[in-house]
Parts: sequence; structure tokens; C-alpha cells
Amino acid sequence: MPADAITWEPSERWVRGKKGRFTVVDSRRPILVWEPGKVVPLYAFPREDVRTDLLRPAAEPDTGAHCGATVFYDLVADDDGTVPNAAWTFSGDELAGYIAFEWSQDVERGLDHWYEEDEEIFVHPRDPYKRIDALRSTRHVRVEIDGTLVADTHHPVLLFETRLPIRYYIPREDVRLDLFTHTDLRTGCPYKGTAEYWSLTGAGDGVPANLAWSYPDPLPAAAAVARHITFYNEAVDIIVDGRRLERPLTDFTQQLKA
Repeated sequence: MPADAITWEPSERWVRGKKGRFTVVDSRRPILVWEPGKVVPLYAFPREDVRTDLLRPAAEPDTGAHCGATVFYDLVADDDGTVPNAAWTFSGDELAGYIAFEWSQDVERGLDHWYEEDEEIFVHPRDPYKRIDALRSTRHVRVEIDGTLVADTHHPVLLFETRLPIRYYIPREDVRLDLFTHTDLRTGCPYKGTAEYWSLTGAGDGVPANLAWSYPDPLPAAAAVARHITFYNEAVDIIVDGRRLERPLTDFTQQLKA
């Protein structure tokens, strides 16, 4: 996507967004919007498809939150009180008449539940130019952390995801879980579901926390990774069919160092 311009395209999906008992958005003509520097899209909706009676001009507009945003709105829902800066409009004639919303699962404010057709979606809209493929394999995959073998399998699931390195999902019985501590971290993915995490027990300063994760109840597109655990290629050593892979540099590299 361009680094210096907003891009958008129409979608034919029926999209609804809810806050508490209110259906705030109900649209069969949304648009997908990509903001400069953002790798995931958001939805915007014709004003006629939005419960504008629940919106008020923002008391304290978050003017730096979105590129090209002009007017911010607070959402007033009597069950949940006021949600500040839950919605906004974009500048420019092309997007005039459209209203975009935050997703509470992403930035902890905005609408709580989103649906495409009759399926709930999570975190952010699914990008039509991104896909995942979870493929069973008989490659020999080994994982080492600081020279210690923590996983060894001939039955991995390789998850290919657009613009990300291959993630090697390993059956739980082939992972040395006795070396790890289950943590409280949970994250959501619109393509795979909700992940749970593990940290290496007693790890030194150079080993980041939460470097292994699993999807205990994955979404249908990633069903093959159920009961499998994967590791950040950016932080561990992965050997595939005897070849040690280079650690990739991704957006996660700096997060793991933080």
C-alpha cells in the first residue's frame, strides 16, 4: 500500500458492528480503507448505514490517531456509557459521507463485536490481499534456544501467511513443554483465532518472554494447527531438514527486544 496516501475499495460483504445491545452499523456497502503506514485495513460505512443518533462530536478529539481524519465522534450507549473517539470521518471528496469505527479488540475502544455476513470477525477486517495456508508436512523440524533442543518433529504443520515468514507448528507431544511456563498473554488474529503463550522457564536476558504460542481453538482456515505449538523464528534457531534457517527481520523483531 502507498506510504503517503489513503487507499480504499468497495466491499460486497454484509458488515455489522455492535456495542452492548446496540447494532451501531448495519451495511451491505462498506468500503475497506488502508491508511498510510498501516498494514491492515479498516472498514468505513455510508452515513445512512450508521446509528448517527448514538454519536456526538468528540469532547477531546484524538486528532493524531488517524491520517486524514477530520471530525471525531464519541459513542454514547446507555448500557456502557460514553466511548471517546469511537468513530471519525475522513477528509476529501472521495470519502465524504463515510464514517469509520475503532475496534475495541484492537485499540481497547470502539465497537465490541463485528460480523461479516453471519460470522463474527476479530481484531480488524480480513485483508482481501492476504491469505494463510496451513499445510501438513513430513519435514524434519528442530527448534533450539541457546543451544538447547526444545522441539523435534517429523510431523509439523507449516503455516504460510502473506508477508510473514513460515511458522513451523509442532505437535505438543514433540515439544519439551517441561522447559516452559504458560503465561497470561492472549492475542487475537482475524485469520487464526485467539493465541495462548509460553515463556522459557528461567531464561536469560537474551531470550524474550512469550516466544512460543498456540491456537487451542483455531478458526476454520487454520484448523490444522490445533494442538500444535510454534515459535518466533526471529528469536529461536529453527533447523529444517538439517539446514539452520536465518532469523528473519520482521515487525516482531523489535517487539521481542522490548
